[in-house]
Amino acid sequence: MNLLAFSAGVDSTALFFILLEKNIPFDIAIVNYHKRKESDEEVEYAKTLAKKYNKKIYIKDCYLDDSNFEAKARECRYKFFEELAKKYGYTNLYLAHQLNDRLEWLLMQFSKGAGLKELISMPKIEKKEIFTIHRPLIEYSKEEILEYLHKNNIKYFVDKSNFDTKYKRNYFRKKFSDKFIKEFKDGVKRSFAYLEEDKQLLFKEDWEKNKDLYFFNKQTPQIDIKKVDLILKKLGYVLSKAQRDEILKNNFSLVIGGKIAIDSNKEKIYISPYKTPNMDKRFKEKMRILKIPPRVRGYIYELSLF
Repeated sequence: MNLLAFSAGVDSTALFFILLEKNIPFDIAIVNYHKRKESDEEVEYAKTLAKKYNKKIYIKDCYLDDSNFEAKARECRYKFFEELAKKYGYTNLYLAHQLNDRLEWLLMQFSKGAGLKELISMPKIEKKEIFTIHRPLIEYSKEEILEYLHKNNIKYFVDKSNFDTKYKRNYFRKKFSDKFIKEFKDGVKRSFAYLEEDKQLLFKEDWEKNKDLYFFNKQTPQIDIKKVDLILKKLGYVLSKAQRDEILKNNFSLVIGGKIAIDSNKEKIYISPYKTPNMDKRFKEKMRILKIPPRVRGYIYELSLF
């Protein structure tokens, strides 16, 4: 089952009609942040499309303050999508990210210091724990998407807040990415394709997994911290730079945010949810013989994994 994240803007409206053309079945989910007077009109347009094309529609109201709005808005909508997926069995989430979005993200990450994994985000297909994300428009520029809408006389809304440069993404869009893609679109497309191939080779998921217990052989601290970062994202936890530094400083042996245990022995690094049950002596001795480090033992004990 497929769910489309819809906003009534340029990109998601185009994706709505492209999925129709390709006979891909889907329902739609829209979030109303109530920040603009047009937001209610956008929800009504979504309802009109859903009724006309026989789609289920799910609407979420998110009332957020202006402090760190973009991050809070993202958290609100993804929580909404996850709730829908769990409740109704949606296995695929369609997002309308496009080429300009991808370059904006790269530039934003590049400006504050990031590695390849963080720079080359928004892949065309991305597997998550709850659903698989699909981004069919990621190879198309905003200009190409607008041409499609105008050619087919399709109504869409323009979110005026997208032009407010107090938001970092809009600043990068106005100052850099839109102009760059307009002049070098084909080269940007090719570069992202090559970088995606390189990323797949460099970041193979070569770890073992038992429920939410992950473990892998140590290599170098630089490679190991990348793997830890990837695994924690699968567990729903995004590391800050300060936390990455703390993990390295403590030789991969600490608890993150009181939730995630990271521990290691001479050969392996282990990651699991952090649990603190009362463990019997026999179990502790078994863990000692198996060389399982202390911080992940609670999770192993609770789930009887060994």
